Amino acid sequence: MDVKNRGVPLTTILLFLLLSAIFPSSFSEAIHPLNITKVANSFGSSAVFPIHGNVYPLGHYTVSLGIGNPPKPYDLDIDSGSDLTWVQCDAPCKGCTKPRHQLYKPHKNLVQCADPLCAGLSGHQCAAPTEQCHYEVQYADHGSSFGVLVRDYVSLRFANGSSIRPGLAFGCGYDQKYSGPSSAPSTAGVLGLGNGKTGILSQLRSQGLIRNVVGHCLSGQGGGFLFFGDGLIPPSGIVWTPMLQGSSEKHYSSGPADLLFNGKPTSVKGLQLIFDSGSSYTYLNSLAYKAIIDLVTNDLKGKPLNRAVEDRSLPICWKGAKPFKSLRDVTNNFKPLTLSFTKSRNSQLQLPPEAYLIVTKHGNACLGILNGTEIGLGNINIIGDISLQDKVVIYDNEKQQIGWGSTNCKRLPKL
Repeated sequence: MDVKNRGVPLTTILLFLLLSAIFPSSFSEAIHPLNITKVANSFGSSAVFPIHGNVYPLGHYTVSLGIGNPPKPYDLDIDSGSDLTWVQCDAPCKGCTKPRHQLYKPHKNLVQCADPLCAGLSGHQCAAPTEQCHYEVQYADHGSSFGVLVRDYVSLRFANGSSIRPGLAFGCGYDQKYSGPSSAPSTAGVLGLGNGKTGILSQLRSQGLIRNVVGHCLSGQGGGFLFFGDGLIPPSGIVWTPMLQGSSEKHYSSGPADLLFNGKPTSVKGLQLIFDSGSSYTYLNSLAYKAIIDLVTNDLKGKPLNRAVEDRSLPICWKGAKPFKSLRDVTNNFKPLTLSFTKSRNSQLQLPPEAYLIVTKHGNACLGILNGTEIGLGNINIIGDISLQDKVVIYDNEKQQIGWGSTNCKRLPKL
């Protein structure tokens, strides 16, 4: 989840000078859309990408994006909580990621400060229009990325059989910080799915290639698919709720929502929620988190489960008489949760035990709902990957609504 883009810190000026020498700001070529087979039928189609990964043990879902001419694959963490896409830069860097294939090497294709997309970065600072455009993205739960904007070809395959390589701007990151695991992830960067001006969705919409719609389907068994555009929205079976008006353009916020436990009302009401595919787990404010702990704990009394304090995979875990092999072994001991959106009639997000529990390598069941207040989220509540599994989730920026519906996410749309 991206919480802010900041201006350039003074401590990085020396690094700027070094990078200016490495990355000259002149352009060797104009980046325009490349037709590969035929141009996609502008609106009413969707570009589709297979998804890889899982909530546990990997902790992320990724897609492979073909960048450059000829295209090279870059595995990117899909993140509906931020708008800027970035890849690890082939440059002197701090906290470099460890991509499976290669680093991205700029080729005189840096975006200058005079470019409108650079101005779209909130808090950006430029001394002159011809300077290279720097960015900094702060993530709420896993650090930050700092680098320069570039523009290059990105390969898209549409569900109607057409392919195209539009020229899109994205970040080339050379300074990453991670607040989670100490080691850098194996992904090459982040695919921002938010609706900010620098986002890939907004750029594709401005080029007339798709409607500003994105959807993902994350399988609880791992994998799934992602799509840009509205060509794959199911004609029925989708529950919709409005996006929160006046919310940050980079976040898909909804609300308010009340929490139900086993279909019954609870004291947790009026939650403002952010749908964030960049977060592995769901985070609630401390009051809502404590209420859920109390509800689940009281309901488990008399059942053959005990706290597994020795398992540090997540803050709260339970063990049985013998290790659990899968969620099927334990879910009958837990009740479903429901988020009921009070501004939308009959709009409910069902969270069965599979949508808030994991089974660890130790064979214990752990709660995948965490205390967001403890990591500095304040009153922000995040619906993460664990609660979005086995549902197609659609962010319709054209109609300003978020939708979801249960489906088999292992079955990719036919291309």
